[in-house]
Amino acid sequence: MELTYSLIGVIGTLAVSFIVSLLLPGIERKFIQARIQQRVGPPITSPGVMAPIKFFFKQTIDPVSPMPRLYNALPLISLIIIIILLLLLIPQMYFLGALASIIAIIGLLKVEEIMYMFMGSLSKSVLSVRMPFPDRAKGAAHPDTPRTFFEELSSLRAFRLIAFGSFPIYIALFVAVAMTGSLYLSDIIAYQQTNGPILFTLAGALGAIVFFIGYMILLNEYPFSILKGKPDVVEGPYLEYAAKYRAYVYITRGFLMFTLATLFATLFLGIAPNILNPSFIVTLIVALLFPMIMAVMSAFSPIFTYKQFYPTVAGVSIIGVVAIVAALL
Repeated sequence: MELTYSLIGVIGTLAVSFIVSLLLPGIERKFIQARIQQRVGPPITSPGVMAPIKFFFKQTIDPVSPMPRLYNALPLISLIIIIILLLLLIPQMYFLGALASIIAIIGLLKVEEIMYMFMGSLSKSVLSVRMPFPDRAKGAAHPDTPRTFFEELSSLRAFRLIAFGSFPIYIALFVAVAMTGSLYLSDIIAYQQTNGPILFTLAGALGAIVFFIGYMILLNEYPFSILKGKPDVVEGPYLEYAAKYRAYVYITRGFLMFTLATLFATLFLGIAPNILNPSFIVTLIVALLFPMIMAVMSAFSPIFTYKQFYPTVAGVSIIGVVAIVAALL
């Protein structure tokens, strides 16, 4: 009976999470971005539901890549990683011990980030046409300079995001650790059930701000969208993906939006995702609010250059460190 109850909780939570995640991109674009830009906007189901369905029926192209099968599999691998991350947040999975901890969460998020580097480095074409170009500066030929490829720009930018840009969200995760004195999700939730949500403390409020900035950076949303800047790298590492592989990209982004919001609710409100718990409605509300707030900020933000990106990330990271210190006091 207990096993059946747990299975219903896990499968039901995943099913509801998947359905909501498909609607989040449409809510972001329809209710916020379209309203701010004074246009009708697409139907709510268009970006997250209809677009993936449409791409599943399109013809697949063969990208020019040294490892085409791995390259095409990367979006699906990213989706699987995010699903595993959400699974580890569900209370019925806490028996896994160290896997249901902040360290495991950070590891999975880091692997998801690395996928962007692989996407850029494994693509050697633009829309399946070879376009190598020599390094030319100020009219000089530089014949001895190694040739590079268009999409490798996005791979280099992905490395910068991994090495520096993801600091805020990882620092924010340790605010809960510092407050509760434990790396385990079960302990973090138990602490908040006794002492109240971490969000309603000074450290929690600062950590929430830092977490949200990190949320936008991981989603590569304006103003932190250096990974796929439209003027130069176009769609960045996603450019070569078509048909069902492009569909996985759309689905993964929506699921990542939901999972990160769920992670926030778990760490800062003490509410783990569990469809059998009435408080799951709070998780859904947070999942809806995060894309809306992000859409408002993105609508009024230009894309950051490195001169704006690095100081912003550094400043937000410092606020995160202050939050951790406040949590320890």
